[in-house]
Amino acid sequence: MEILNSSPTNLLSGKLLLQQELPFSEKEIQSFIHTGVLQEVPGIKEHIFGFVCIRCGNQKSHLFGAIPRDDEEIVYCRKCIEMGRVSTCEPLYRWTGAKLQMPQATEALKWKGKLTQFQQDAANQIETAMLNRARLLVWAVCGAGKTEMLFQGLAAAMGRGDRICLATPRADVVRELEPRFREAFPNITISALYGGSPDRDEGSPFVLSTTHQLLRYEKAFDVMIIDEVDAFPYHADQSLSYAAKRARKDQSSLIFLTATPRTKLKLQSNLNLIPTVFVPARYHGHPLPVPRFVPCYNLKKSLKKETLPSKITNWIAEKRNANRRFLLFASSIAAAEKIAKLTGMECVHASDPERVEKVERYRNQEMDALITTTILERGVTFPSIDVAVIEADHQVFDEAALVQIAGRAGRNAKDPYGDVVFFHQGKTNGMVGAKRMIEMMNDLAKRR
Repeated sequence: MEILNSSPTNLLSGKLLLQQELPFSEKEIQSFIHTGVLQEVPGIKEHIFGFVCIRCGNQKSHLFGAIPRDDEEIVYCRKCIEMGRVSTCEPLYRWTGAKLQMPQATEALKWKGKLTQFQQDAANQIETAMLNRARLLVWAVCGAGKTEMLFQGLAAAMGRGDRICLATPRADVVRELEPRFREAFPNITISALYGGSPDRDEGSPFVLSTTHQLLRYEKAFDVMIIDEVDAFPYHADQSLSYAAKRARKDQSSLIFLTATPRTKLKLQSNLNLIPTVFVPARYHGHPLPVPRFVPCYNLKKSLKKETLPSKITNWIAEKRNANRRFLLFASSIAAAEKIAKLTGMECVHASDPERVEKVERYRNQEMDALITTTILERGVTFPSIDVAVIEADHQVFDEAALVQIAGRAGRNAKDPYGDVVFFHQGKTNGMVGAKRMIEMMNDLAKRR
């Protein structure tokens, strides 16, 4: 793997950092400022309606806090405080010295796989968008092979010295994608950034990142890819789209990847406000599993009595008798833990300190079953599994979430017909919409 020199340019170019994030002494920082290669930027600015956080763009008064100090009050942003405190007395720093130059990496791609016709059409349009600094929406079903569709365009962009970022809302997806990109581009320095990540970006040509990490960047990337653009928290947090926009260079390409675009993005696509390539078929050519609706009207009562309805226990027994691995999706951490207690199975959720280890054990087939919240609804691939959603009528399971959950099944070409069951206490618009969308995609794939 190529090793970059840890020069100030490599470490700081294209970033907007707090002083404690600068890997230099106070003396070195002051020297950089004095020579004009490092600029001090106010972290919080006051305007006529209140304050604005320069790092995350927050202007909501209730998301600012105040600390009394001597005769003044220090205002800080609570919105992005997990990334380190920005305040009226804690500025940000911008590198204004030499620009970071990326090597022109010819023949960077070592992947030897073949694309289907659907995938190749998408790959061609992705490459064109990247090279023309254009926008593109890639609307591809779960299991279509979005990662592989990117390879051709990424190789072309690397070949002309572009700096690339693929950002996704969830750390689990970064961890899932990292080894796949390292294998496909073994001679390219890749930084994988998320909370607790061991990596550090020292001017890497290719950055894999959670969207939260983009808050530290400014005009850094020639190509910005937002994976799972519809996922929480990206679609619900304006500061993350603000960060993604600021992290791009003025002339750059923007690629959105999703299997379940939200209403706003669908509308832009339908009105031809954003060019769109649609991939309605999975890479193996088999249809998406269509969910079955199984009513369990006594579910809440059963859980209160520390039992599970027979329909659910029978489904679990059926899968175990058939040596089928499966995921059970629960509506909350409390529900996941209760079901785990009743079944004796492992559960995983966002607050689980063993979250990464459990997912890896399940991926390595060391467990035949795993109970999970929506943290595993997207961006992860497990071969040959079935899926059940308990309380599919719960509000946490909207249409997009249910489509993504159904998409965990049937992803293996050798076992493409996974079973998907929605256990419910009454059909919801989300359930009906998810089934309709899956059937629509399967129908489109047949026609083309």
